[in-house]
Amino acid sequence: MDAIFKALADETRRNLLDMLRERDGQTLSELEQQLGMTRFGVMKHLKVLEDASLVVTRRSGRFKHHYLNAVPLQQVIDRWIEPLVQKPMARMALDLKAQLEGTGPMTTTKESPPDFVLETYIRTTPETLWDALTDGDKTPHFYIAGARLKSDLKKGGRFDYLGPDGSLMLGGEILAIDPPRRLEATFEPGWGENKKPSRCVYEIEKQGDACKFTILHYGLPAGQEGVREGWARIASSLKTWIETGQPAAFTNAA
Repeated sequence: MDAIFKALADETRRNLLDMLRERDGQTLSELEQQLGMTRFGVMKHLKVLEDASLVVTRRSGRFKHHYLNAVPLQQVIDRWIEPLVQKPMARMALDLKAQLEGTGPMTTTKESPPDFVLETYIRTTPETLWDALTDGDKTPHFYIAGARLKSDLKKGGRFDYLGPDGSLMLGGEILAIDPPRRLEATFEPGWGENKKPSRCVYEIEKQGDACKFTILHYGLPAGQEGVREGWARIASSLKTWIETGQPAAFTNAA
């Protein structure tokens, strides 16, 4: 947590996060032009943000794209703010639903950079993390509203999240699967009039006695930017549940 608060203490670094919040995936040159400071100065600030895991990067060809990583901020919220918020869980679920609804076609290709990247480190094995993500008896412990995964876990098969009443919250088709390292699926909202699909990817990489868990989202339609907050909540809750056995309160929303 110290690295997070250190990174947030500087106005320039907060401005960088605001820039990425406004338009994620910017290159160093794009950020440099907006700040009006030297390239080296921008790189130093980005390094502090990367050390705090508030910014993560992905390369696309010769370009390095920078992404705001909301998971550490969500963990701060979960630890200090969420317990003080007396907000009904049903209302929270409706707020998330409203955020996710939007319009716009999926225009991405596999070569395009993702719209956003979220990343966290979880003290567990790749096999245990993969099992948590793909076992329908385990997803209610960390997924929003206690959703249960229903999937046959094969390429071309369905990858659907069902609410406690059996209704479809989120659907998808598995595009690629490589246990326990990678899963790629379409992202098909089960709510609202706009059901244009986008694409999401889970990546798991062993890092010593922990795993780096990354969520990438591609081709997000305009108006659905709130999906990032949903993923951040899920990743934070997943980490908490695996490491402590305690689910987040919002997973029990009715």
